[in-house]
Amino acid sequence: MAVERTLAILKPDCVHKNLVGEVIRRIQDAGFSIRALRMVRLSKAEAEGFYAVHKEQPFFGDLTDFMSSGPCVLIVLEKQDAVSDFRLLIGATDPSQADAGTIRHDFAESKGQNIVHGSDSSKNGLSESNYFFADLEMVGNAD
Repeated sequence: MAVERTLAILKPDCVHKNLVGEVIRRIQDAGFSIRALRMVRLSKAEAEGFYAVHKEQPFFGDLTDFMSSGPCVLIVLEKQDAVSDFRLLIGATDPSQADAGTIRHDFAESKGQNIVHGSDSSKNGLSESNYFFADLEMVGNAD
């Protein structure tokens, strides 16, 4: 097992519903270490840059509109097998298909507004973390 970093974004619906503390509690209870954390309001251009991999998808406009609609909390997380463990913790993208007890099952209303983003690979976990945070802003180092 390798220590990995992954990026979590607590999306505008999470912030709006005042769930930031509860979601962070669940993340920490699952053994993740927080290496960087910041609240931001993404511009449309920043959201488009971050989600550029989905540019050709029909949901791209709605996704970037939503992600720039209110404040988000950006969090770099670290632990062994962080990417797969975080994806298990948050559940399926569509909350109606997420397992009971996952963050999305418990709090999300729709596939489009699903409370939290999680990196889908170790490589993306690093590149997504670096999109928002400089190395100097991160506390601790991945092994």
